[in-house]
Amino acid sequence: MSDQAPGSRPGPRRRWGLVLLGAAGGAAFALYVAAAPFVAPALRRVCLPFVPASTVQVIAAAKQGFRAVGYELNPWLVWYSRYRAWREGVHHNTRFYISDLWKVSFSEYSNVVIFGVPQMMQSLEEKLQSELKGNARVVACRFPFPSWIAVHESGKGIDTAWLYDAKSFKTTAK
Repeated sequence: MSDQAPGSRPGPRRRWGLVLLGAAGGAAFALYVAAAPFVAPALRRVCLPFVPASTVQVIAAAKQGFRAVGYELNPWLVWYSRYRAWREGVHHNTRFYISDLWKVSFSEYSNVVIFGVPQMMQSLEEKLQSELKGNARVVACRFPFPSWIAVHESGKGIDTAWLYDAKSFKTTAK
């Protein structure tokens, strides 16, 4: 039995129930919108989970006057990167794009820094080997490329970075 007459307004208890239901639904939707860009890359054919760079790994090339371009599929991370570049005063030397790394051509770059995960390094190695010019240099942070031989390695643990010279990996191309 209902405690209200047909056509009348909902009672205070029912009104609070509707408010709580709406608030819970709104919170769930907001959580989905915020989390989806972080979860979606893990569901792709090549799993690309979010792996943040440590403070030691962050390269300050833009502070040295180099043009720095970043590609990231997650729009939240792109906006955050733009904010950080502005905050650090290097926004005039940086550009960040919401883009799928596999659809970007690296042929115009002579220096590439990669923050990758093991699942993608073999495919990325092949992509860079076919697109980069012979004078390019590649820095892999956190995880090395599986076939290339680094010309220099620095750091320890999760802060390890490997430097590769295209002259060496272009000569070993199949």
